[in-house]
Amino acid sequence: MSALPPSPTPPAPPRLSVFGRGSYAEALRIGEILRKETVGGALLVAAALVALIWANSPASDSYFALRDFTIGYEPWHLDLTLGAWAADGLLAIFFFLVGLELKREFVAGDLRQPSKSVVPVAAAVGGVAVPALIYAAVNASGGETLRGWAIPTATDIAFAVAVLAIIGSHLPSALRIFLLTLAVVDDLLAITIIAIFYTSELHPMPLLLALLPLGLYTFLVQKYRRFFGTHGIAAWVILLPLGAATWALVHASGIHATVAGVLLGFAVPVIRSRASGGPEAGPGLAEIFEHRFRPISAGIAVPVFAFFSAGVAVGGLQGLGTALTDPVAVGIILALVLGKPAGILGITWLITKATRARLDGSFKWIDVFGLSILAGIGFTVSLLVAELSFGQGTVHDDHAKVGILAASLLAALLATTVLRARNTHYRRAEEEEKIDSDHDGIPDVYQQGQPGPPAG
Repeated sequence: MSALPPSPTPPAPPRLSVFGRGSYAEALRIGEILRKETVGGALLVAAALVALIWANSPASDSYFALRDFTIGYEPWHLDLTLGAWAADGLLAIFFFLVGLELKREFVAGDLRQPSKSVVPVAAAVGGVAVPALIYAAVNASGGETLRGWAIPTATDIAFAVAVLAIIGSHLPSALRIFLLTLAVVDDLLAITIIAIFYTSELHPMPLLLALLPLGLYTFLVQKYRRFFGTHGIAAWVILLPLGAATWALVHASGIHATVAGVLLGFAVPVIRSRASGGPEAGPGLAEIFEHRFRPISAGIAVPVFAFFSAGVAVGGLQGLGTALTDPVAVGIILALVLGKPAGILGITWLITKATRARLDGSFKWIDVFGLSILAGIGFTVSLLVAELSFGQGTVHDDHAKVGILAASLLAALLATTVLRARNTHYRRAEEEEKIDSDHDGIPDVYQQGQPGPPAG
């Protein structure tokens, strides 16, 4: 009787790729988003600089008069200052885009796969939790200042991508994908924090009434997705009034009105209906809306908000010194510049040690370190949370904004130092690889300038 052949050794389970390249289609889509956000980041920085210069010029009174000018319908509690309209109204457009992007990532993007989503999601949680703990530790005995614990938790994707686009032309695409994924999850956490912790007084009736226009809006975009995808004007004539009604009622309920933008974004279908050819027939309504409305967000909504929020009367060198020594500003700077990279890098390292996950082979830990520093650029959402924490124009709000601006600038400079060096490394590697590929198949002796092979 012959012996049975030995059983084959079962293959080892595949190791997860941390911050992997993702699908080709995903890389193309994210690349398109990054190109648009680069322009928005430049406009954002320009608007903030104009506001800072104006607010500290001899004409500063006119800036604050403009910011505090009240307009709106008082019976509906919508008699708001221009600054409040920018924070509550225009930022709802930004958060509408965030809602679209979040849903697309978790429905049709790489984040729908747990093996690809677990690491960036965990890294984003670490990048939120550690800065919050650092700020709380600095302001533990500060009483009212402790309310600002959520200010340094958010990454400004437009600002960060603008910096990355300038310094990182040769960095691996996996790093760019990771930055956007991190920012998407970061925004989701920020939205949750705003909805839960910055709702001072909840009015149930307006919130319940908001379900009516929101429900009708959801029904229409789901039922007639093809119609709204092919008729651009229909969204403005039919969906915009329903969205505005939802926003106004959520605003009246006491929940920050930007949450309405997220809910409206979540309602939009991501995948094409079977009647329209299914997913293979082209982009769904969420992607169409994102393409249509992102220029409005990046080119108008966010820069105008930055203009009305970043204007702080510093008060010269003495005032700047006072602001930067305030525990509010100190906590924000330490949290964004040190806490963000510590949380993101620390969680990533722990996951690679505790699981079978590993870094993608296209980059090194130093690249992740540089990108985690870049994530310390907190601007749009941080400015919003500062106003929600302390009230616009208060001393703590002004000092918080100085801290946000200083930390964002410092994070950008430090990230530039690290990533520019890495970009040079990858550029040289690409050039060497190109030279090698040009010489493939030619003996080394001829590559070094020796006579070529005889003709014939």
